[in-house]
Amino acid sequence: MAIFKVEGGRRLQGCVTPQGAKNEALQVLCATLLTKERVVISNIPQILDVMQLIELLGRMGVEVEQLSEDCYSFRAADINLDYLRSDDYHNRCRRLRGSVMMIGPLLARFGVGYIPKPGGDKIGRRRLDTHFLGFQKLGATFNFDQAEEFYSVEGKNLKGCYMLLDEASVTGTANIIMAAVMAEGTTTIYNAACEPYIQQLCRMLNRMGAKISGISSNLLTIEGVKELGGTEHRLLPDMIEVGSFIGMAAMTQSELTIKDVSYENLGIIPSQFSRMGINFEQRGDDIYIPQQDHYSIESFIDGSIMTIADAPWPGLTPDLLSIFLVVATQAKGAVLIHQKMFESRLFFVDKLIDMGAQIILCDPHRATVIGHDHRIRLRATKMTSPDIRAGVALLIAAMSAEGVSVIQNIEQIDRGYRDIDGRLNALGAKITRIEE
Repeated sequence: MAIFKVEGGRRLQGCVTPQGAKNEALQVLCATLLTKERVVISNIPQILDVMQLIELLGRMGVEVEQLSEDCYSFRAADINLDYLRSDDYHNRCRRLRGSVMMIGPLLARFGVGYIPKPGGDKIGRRRLDTHFLGFQKLGATFNFDQAEEFYSVEGKNLKGCYMLLDEASVTGTANIIMAAVMAEGTTTIYNAACEPYIQQLCRMLNRMGAKISGISSNLLTIEGVKELGGTEHRLLPDMIEVGSFIGMAAMTQSELTIKDVSYENLGIIPSQFSRMGINFEQRGDDIYIPQQDHYSIESFIDGSIMTIADAPWPGLTPDLLSIFLVVATQAKGAVLIHQKMFESRLFFVDKLIDMGAQIILCDPHRATVIGHDHRIRLRATKMTSPDIRAGVALLIAAMSAEGVSVIQNIEQIDRGYRDIDGRLNALGAKITRIEE
C-alpha cells in the first residue's frame, strides 16, 4: 500500500497534457474481441484499470504487442473460451468494472459471454440490468447465479430489433452496440447514451466494417454485418482529467495551460466552470487558465443559489461533480451540488469538513457548499481516498491546504490518473509517494 504526502500552498505553473480517455479506452479495448484481425490503438493511458484489462485480454488469448509508450496492437484470432470459466478469469474481472463490456463482443462473435459481478468504485448501486435486457431483446438467453454472483448469456443467432433503453447507460449502450453489430437484420436503439466516447466507439466499429448511423444522437440504427476487420484508432483526451486540471488551477491560484484538450468534445464542462467564476481562454485546442486570487459563483437570474447537477450527455458528467464540490470550498458564494446518479459519491465530504470546509450534506445526493473565498485556507489532515474521482478531489484540497496532508489508499487514484504525482510535481507541486 502507498500513501501521498502533500505539501499544500504551492502554486503551479506550466503546461500539462491530459492522458487518453480512460472510459473510452475500456470500451474500445473490449471491441478488439470482435475481430480476428489486427487492431491498433494509440493514446492509451498507462493507468491501473486499463493495464489490468489489457492483461486480461492477453490471458484470454489476444495477441498483445506494445508498439510504443501509449500504442498497442491487438489480434484476437484465437480466444480461449474455456478460460472464461477459470478462477483466474473470475478474480481478475471482479477487480475491474470495465470487464463487463467484454460480454457484448463475446456474444456477437462466439455466441456466449460469461462474467462475474464486476468490481470498480464503491459509489452506490451500479446495476447491469440495461446490458442484459438489451442482450435478451437481441435473442440471447440470460442467466444469473445469485450465489456465485455470476452472469452468463448465450445466443448463437442474434437478431436485430427495436429497443428503448430504460436508462441512457454509457457502458450498457456500448455493450449492446457491440453485441448488435453482427446480429442479423437491423437494430434500433433509442435513449442510447451519446457521449463522445460512445461516438468514438461507433466510428471505430464503422471503420472495422460495421454499419452504424445516428452517431452523436440518442437514436442509433445498426445494420448487422457478418464479420468485422482490423483498424487503427486514437483515443480522445480524457475530459475528466481536463476538468480536474481546471479545478486544480483555481484552487491553488495557479497559472496553467492544458494542451490538446479536444475542446469540441468537452461539451458543457467549460461553461460550468465559468459559472463557478473561473476564468480561462481557449487558445486553439489548448485551455489557458490565468492565476486568479478569487473566483465568484454565479447565482440564477432570480437570485437563487446556483445548482450544479449531473445528467446524461450532453449534460454534465457525474465524474466531475467531486471536482466542482472541492473547488466550491474556496469560491466566493454558495452552490448546491446535486449528484443524481450515484447515492454514495458525496460521502467523502466529511474529509473536507475536517479540513475546515463549510459543507452541509443535505442527503446522499445533495451537498450545499459555502465558499471561503480564499480568506481561510483548508487545514492539512490525514484522509483516505474512497474512489478515483473523490481521491483526486481530496488531492486538490490537500494541494491548497495549509500544512502537510497524508492521503491513503492512493491505488484508487492510480486506477484513473497516470503518474499524477510526477506530472504535478513537474508543475511545482510537492507530492511524495511513500510505500508503506
